[in-house]
Amino acid sequence: MAEIKILSEDTIDKIAAGEVVERPMSVVKELVENAMDAGSTAITVEIKNGGIDLIRVTDNGQGIEAAEIRLAFARHATSKIRSAEDLTSLSSMGFRGEALSSIAAVAQVEVVTKTRAALTGIRYTIEGAMEKDFEEVGAPDGTTFLVKNLFFNTPVRRKFLKQPQTEGSYVAELLERLAMSRPDISFKFVQNGQVKFHTPGNGDLKEVIYRIYGREIANHLVPIEINEERLSLKGFLGKPEINRSNRNFEHYFINARYVKSKVLAKAIEDGYKQYVMQHKFPFVVLHFSMPAAEVDVNVHPTKMEVRFSDEQYVYKTVMQNIISTFRSKELIVNATFGKDTKESKKASVPVYDKAKVPEPYMVQPKEISSLNKLGLPAAEPAKKVTPFVMDFDYEKVKEPTLEETYKVKEPAKSDVQVPETTKPLENIQIMEATQSTLFEEQFLSETAKETYDILGQIFGTYWIVSYADRMYLIDQHAAHEKVKYERLIKAIAEKQVLTQSIMPPVILQTSAKEEQVILEHLDAFLQMGFEIEEFGDHAFCLRAVPVDLYGCSYQELFRELMDEMMDGPLTGAPEVVMNKLASMACKAAVKGNMKISHAEAVKLIDELLTLENPYHCPHGRPTIISMTKQEIEKKFKRIV
Repeated sequence: MAEIKILSEDTIDKIAAGEVVERPMSVVKELVENAMDAGSTAITVEIKNGGIDLIRVTDNGQGIEAAEIRLAFARHATSKIRSAEDLTSLSSMGFRGEALSSIAAVAQVEVVTKTRAALTGIRYTIEGAMEKDFEEVGAPDGTTFLVKNLFFNTPVRRKFLKQPQTEGSYVAELLERLAMSRPDISFKFVQNGQVKFHTPGNGDLKEVIYRIYGREIANHLVPIEINEERLSLKGFLGKPEINRSNRNFEHYFINARYVKSKVLAKAIEDGYKQYVMQHKFPFVVLHFSMPAAEVDVNVHPTKMEVRFSDEQYVYKTVMQNIISTFRSKELIVNATFGKDTKESKKASVPVYDKAKVPEPYMVQPKEISSLNKLGLPAAEPAKKVTPFVMDFDYEKVKEPTLEETYKVKEPAKSDVQVPETTKPLENIQIMEATQSTLFEEQFLSETAKETYDILGQIFGTYWIVSYADRMYLIDQHAAHEKVKYERLIKAIAEKQVLTQSIMPPVILQTSAKEEQVILEHLDAFLQMGFEIEEFGDHAFCLRAVPVDLYGCSYQELFRELMDEMMDGPLTGAPEVVMNKLASMACKAAVKGNMKISHAEAVKLIDELLTLENPYHCPHGRPTIISMTKQEIEKKFKRIV
């Protein structure tokens, strides 16, 4: 039998570091979150070679007391909590006390820090958890961390890092999220000497989104706000037309912390379900505020996964408010023709004013040689200046607002840094989608019904309607599909679903968990038109189903329903039934290339008027698009 021995401190440190420091992004996350907790109003992050060679994080926060610097690098040393009870009222970004010790275990770390009350700062160097230097230096208020040669003493870990460009993209994505989490903090990100983005720190979330994603996204945002005792929400929903093919653009923050949550993701996507097509995902930036006791962030060392004390409440509140927000707008897609090349070139880019944010610490002469080994530019040392005389002004110059930035003429190329996300688009001759708003007279209204003209049908599929200064095209299949779908949903909501008996009845064998789900939701099954009763020995007898589902595979359908109920919150008819109804409505609706009469078209449009969301079919495709008179006249060169 192998002898049991206690691991060395060096081995323990490296194992612990492996849980916290996975890649350069992990280091940046821990250091920036510490800077945020230190009360910083401006943070500058610089990386070189994807952060593998250098990570420099500079802030204007409160600094670290000289007597506490060594303690800060000890394992489980933190100023954020004092006991386990404090976890129930946690408000800081970090709290475990593992970050600095873990980083120092696998990198060469240098910290220069000064509190506002101190006359001089402290420069502390530690490599592989071993102290190298501790001295007084002249420094500005705040803290600068330099993390060099990540994983220099664990080459196996370093070998598994990805290419520098990829590692750099992970850091950029993280900082974008942190900037959106705290619009009141100015973030500046420098990669290999190039400024990638710079946010103003004026508290304007829309301005931050603009700086990161550009005008196209910023122009297609819908504000949302919820104020309840247990949950408040403020942020922006991207209009359905700017959907994405993955969830990478679903940004949500709880108490200013970026998190991941299956409950929130499902609530957001279900709220958008009527407005985007399947396998497409929305763009959102949402800030949630909840009492600390209602949410648990101490699930994983990364503090990104969270649990809610009442998942059902969170799910319902978020989903229903997203739906109601979109219902207040007329979401007819406004299709405009592709822009001319000349117009395309005029696409504006953000202007980065030279705000006085923390700049990299001005190194002393003996530090220059070590930095030059990395190929880094070293600042000229101050001559004949006593350390405490070095002053630093953190007062930020006012950044231009979003509206002011829109009006700025195209600057000279030499005067501006152009982030990749906001480079002018090439001229692509496609339909560019924007959406009508409540400030315009709505087409689908009883008032409009009296004055619009149905001009005729084209391609056996689309009806042309003229109203005010717009031309509308209505997809008869999508419109009819939506009408039929809403009828079916209404029947379920009003408990008027017709059922069809099954002969002979179907016997369903279930697991213990499935049995519990069915027993808990027997009333819900009855409302949806299922007649089911216990049959003994974990079995149930299915005697009737909704008439519109008659003839399908009941065992398969019921399994899907139970999986859906076990997988997520139940609100009314489960998602699987909704999808089934959508498919049935699609099959029963009038098809494209099918002639319908003028009277039938009038009746179809009249029925659309009665729906809560007449703008999209159950699968998320638009039912109506519009073109303005101005756009048409541009194409005929009547106006320039």
